Amino acid sequence: MNSLKNCPAPAKLNLFLHVNGRRADGYHLLQTVFQLLDHGDSLDFTLRDDAQICRVSEIAGVPAEQDLIVRAARLLQAEVLRRSGALPRGVDIAIDKILPMGGGLGGGSSDAATTLMVLNKLWNAGLTRQQLMDLGLPLGADIPFFIFGQNAFAEGVGEALQPTRTPDCWYVVIEPGVAVPTAAVFSSELLTRDSPPIIIADFSSHLESHTGLTGYGRNDLQHVATSLFPPVAEAIEWLSAHGDARMTGSGACVFCAVANEVDADAVLSKMPVKWTSWKAKALMHHPLAAML
Repeated sequence: MNSLKNCPAPAKLNLFLHVNGRRADGYHLLQTVFQLLDHGDSLDFTLRDDAQICRVSEIAGVPAEQDLIVRAARLLQAEVLRRSGALPRGVDIAIDKILPMGGGLGGGSSDAATTLMVLNKLWNAGLTRQQLMDLGLPLGADIPFFIFGQNAFAEGVGEALQPTRTPDCWYVVIEPGVAVPTAAVFSSELLTRDSPPIIIADFSSHLESHTGLTGYGRNDLQHVATSLFPPVAEAIEWLSAHGDARMTGSGACVFCAVANEVDADAVLSKMPVKWTSWKAKALMHHPLAAML
């Protein structure tokens, strides 16, 4: 096998996001539920005759050397060399970039996770799911979730994962047209850092007693992001007329759950034209989960 085409890198939502504290090294302790969506980027991988890792698509503002896709591929290539003593063939990677940067949808991390999973197969590397998760964590805290392959309750910096049931619904997502730098939100003095820890059963019992369209908890980063970036606040205010709207991750994208595709279309039909918006079905598993 020399290539794999149209490999999905799905978006994620944080159905809630609580900040419980901060570690000595400055990383924040979080609790969240990650939800996969049937919407995202797509990547093509073609093995080369040399050992070069080449991103063959241009991405505005992201030099190839800094791209998580390239860094993940090189990291796995070095690991295969360390384990086998043989350097695997290089690869050309093309990407159809759909997800916005700075949107809180995990686009870059999802691209890197798909890269690790696909190259693990193309190179016959034989790493387990957990080994790939451990390899990807230093590149980005969300990468292990995408490799984990199913919706999850996450703790720590986002790497301690437990599978969890999530609502079987659709989501409407708004891109407010701004990119929110994660560092700016987490370093703000406005950030709440002392939300009481919960257990996974708290989220599960909420699902049992609600339709799943009423969100659990809150996003502790939302107050900071809306203070710094008014377009995020405006999008939340508008979408709140159609459901329990909130921000995902550190922003900027906002979302609300709806019961079905018809309801999603009804909301989108009223959407102000100044925003990019879309609908997506909730996924239960990552499309590439069976690859590991």
